[in-house]
Amino acid sequence: MSCDTFVVLPPGTSNGTIVFGKNSDRPGDEVQEVVYLVRASHGKGKKLQCTYIEIDQAEETHAVILSKPSWMWGAEMGANEHGVVIGNEALFTRLSGTTDDSMERLLGMDLVRLGLERAKTAREALDVIVALLAEHGQGGRCSDTQDNLMYHNGFLIADRTEAWVLESVGKLWAAENIKSGCRNISNCLSIGTKIDLCSEGLKDAAKQHGFWDESKGEFNFALAFGDGQLIRRFTCGKKLLEDLSASGSFNAKDMISVLRDEESGMDS
Repeated sequence: MSCDTFVVLPPGTSNGTIVFGKNSDRPGDEVQEVVYLVRASHGKGKKLQCTYIEIDQAEETHAVILSKPSWMWGAEMGANEHGVVIGNEALFTRLSGTTDDSMERLLGMDLVRLGLERAKTAREALDVIVALLAEHGQGGRCSDTQDNLMYHNGFLIADRTEAWVLESVGKLWAAENIKSGCRNISNCLSIGTKIDLCSEGLKDAAKQHGFWDESKGEFNFALAFGDGQLIRRFTCGKKLLEDLSASGSFNAKDMISVLRDEESGMDS
């Protein structure tokens, strides 16, 4: 099974719906839970223990359904009572693989759950996630059995009206807004020059690392911080989604067929 996430919006869908789907490639022997957590009031000044670190708790949290590894606090995908859905992807970037990645901070899966528990819209969820990234950063082992499994994170966030792709490199990030059509993410940076929101100083950081020279053209997030390659699953998945949504009738059955598609690699 691969790790791919996608969304299809009008005019690609039937009845004006938004269709979201995700596959997962978590370790095969890892126990997975599907859990429902009710809306809750926590009051002021409370603390919250995430997978590795403690952070400030929100006064109110929304009801959520989560698909999560049993050993961690966070979740790989989920939805909340307001129709916000989030899925995350592992990203391996030009800044991955340092000892800093092993520092225990928030996991990308923690950020998925925090976004769902605290936001009523996709944009609010994005704001929650990037604020927590800025305050706490991301890091720590992403498996309870594989010591060297550590990565940065990408997210696909959607609600009833729009979607956002959020891709992060440490505390740096870029986001792309999707209002129509289709969009998918896999285990590679995919945001190029269409950057609708980004972390402060993103371009300056790229210059400091020697990843971008403005004299050589427009800033491209994926080229600057990624390896410059879109993996086959991403490109094949993009074409599959475009083909299936071209008639404007993409529905839940099509979503299932995409998740099962072997030729594109989205089920490999």
